Amino acid sequence: MMRDLLAPAGLLPLLLSSPAAATLLYASSYSGAITTLNLTLSADNATQSVLQSLSSSDGCAPSPSWLTLDHANSRLYCTDEGLTTNVGTVSSFSTGPEGVLQQLAKTETISGPVSAVVYGDKGQGLAVAQYGGSSVSWFDISNPAALTAVKSETFNMSAPGPNPSRQEAPHPHEVFLDPKGQFVLAPDLGADLVRVFAVDDINLVAADSLQAAPGSGPRHVEFLVTPEGKTYLYVIGELSNTVTAYDVTYHKNKTLGFTEVYSSSTYGEGATAPAGASGAEIWISPDGKFLIVSSRNDSAFSISNPDTNGEGAQIPSDSLNSFSINPQTGALTLLQKFPAGGRIPRQFSVNKAGDLVAVGLQSDSRVVIISRDVASGKLGDIIASTKVEGEVTAVIFDE
Repeated sequence: MMRDLLAPAGLLPLLLSSPAAATLLYASSYSGAITTLNLTLSADNATQSVLQSLSSSDGCAPSPSWLTLDHANSRLYCTDEGLTTNVGTVSSFSTGPEGVLQQLAKTETISGPVSAVVYGDKGQGLAVAQYGGSSVSWFDISNPAALTAVKSETFNMSAPGPNPSRQEAPHPHEVFLDPKGQFVLAPDLGADLVRVFAVDDINLVAADSLQAAPGSGPRHVEFLVTPEGKTYLYVIGELSNTVTAYDVTYHKNKTLGFTEVYSSSTYGEGATAPAGASGAEIWISPDGKFLIVSSRNDSAFSISNPDTNGEGAQIPSDSLNSFSINPQTGALTLLQKFPAGGRIPRQFSVNKAGDLVAVGLQSDSRVVIISRDVASGKLGDIIASTKVEGEVTAVIFDE
């Protein structure tokens, strides 16, 4: 049984008030903190926009790894990877109008949780991917002040995968809800699978998995539903630096069918990823026209330091690569390569309007905001930046 850890965690308010027209974000880092950030956009000069820390909570310590926002219910869920312990945790918080987090509950999980997603008709379930523990767990969150473990499934492999140093065991890296809310998918980097679970009220029922290319290391996924009603699944392979598209079929027996229709490098069709690079995050625009991936450890750019307003020495930056999507075939065309704002863009998110991209730069302990043109799909400028203590693991908009 998982122990319930209900001891309240301290809030660490910073002496800074929230401007009236605030754009709030939450950032997690391995420092143990979730930091609330305020973005003040400059109407006259976008490059003079300001990103500042408002408050901080250590309720998800010691190793916050992922943030899941239930904005409609003013709740935030955080997974703690437990890098300094032999277990992980998941925490729930209420969110206030100025971004102050009040912890509601904290409970133990199998080790290594790195992603969580809310599911169910009433948002009563929370699925969690445990990378280190080779498992997927789910919780009843109908009462966010009393997170209740429902079940866990732990996976095994008979032998290591093609990349034995990274594929010595199953490593679920994400949980992601399909567009109809009927399935939770869990890309498994270690087993070269995308595991599929059918949603059955609060329960998840294992269904047939998608077999990815050997050695590809599926990390994250995204869905696209076209105006014509086609459904595509895009999978980013961390180890192979590929984006692969599958035509998705919903079967009557509560399973999904997958037919591969496209695959290319995360740097564009026919391109080769730099040595040491690894794909990380993937996002598809709400209009279904564009896809962005982040690539870590390629140092493809040398940019002015965002922390010093462009003054001082140049710093290396990894990549955000944007593509246009052919809705008839699912194929991608490279649109733009753009600096991520520093090193190791582990995760990024985009606001609902689609015109701002927030990037969490793990190695540089930095969050940057990049402008984006919704019509063209191209990124514009790094308009704001702030340092965040510790290695940044996630950043999301409060919307």
